[in-house]
Amino acid sequence: MNNDMIIRVTRYYRALNRLRAIGLEKVFAHNLADAAGVSPSIVRKDFSLLGIHGQKRGGYEIKELIEKIGSILGKGDSQNVIIVGCGRIGKALMNYQGFEPDGIKIVAGFDSDPVIYSDPASPIPVYPLSRLEEVIRVHQVKAAIITVPESSAQECYMHLLEYGITGVLNFSPITLKPQRTSSGIIPVVHNINIGLELEQIFYELQFNS
Repeated sequence: MNNDMIIRVTRYYRALNRLRAIGLEKVFAHNLADAAGVSPSIVRKDFSLLGIHGQKRGGYEIKELIEKIGSILGKGDSQNVIIVGCGRIGKALMNYQGFEPDGIKIVAGFDSDPVIYSDPASPIPVYPLSRLEEVIRVHQVKAAIITVPESSAQECYMHLLEYGITGVLNFSPITLKPQRTSSGIIPVVHNINIGLELEQIFYELQFNS
């Protein structure tokens, strides 16, 4: 699957879980098309490429679709994630309730500030950075979210790779590049710079007004 198709299929999966949660048992291509922002013909084409077939007039069984798409996306037991940097963005992510229905579980946060990692009100455990390796190993974590300041982002990233993290979602102001680890693995890194994204939006707005 290319990146565009992966994004669409992920959206299908999330929409299906929402539909199952409200008690629906069947779904049609146009329902999933609305959720993914595409046409029903693209949904049918994606499903055909994935070997998924529904009934001409009966649509698709939601339970069966969730199982098939979940298998394709590598879903199974909850996929554990950690957050490094528990400032405003980190706290917002820790308090977000929408991850677990998608099979994603934030198991721990990390910060260098004792006030933050000693806070009993935190929705998930927050530890000092010295416990990174231990928690990653115990929870078999493969993915991490970085929300630390620019000055410490690269060092944090290198430690995560050293401790076995192979997927990183980076919210820090700098761009982190995939680097082959000592075990020969090239990690998956997605950089999200909110400032740059907003600049792009304002740039495009100039041509839509």
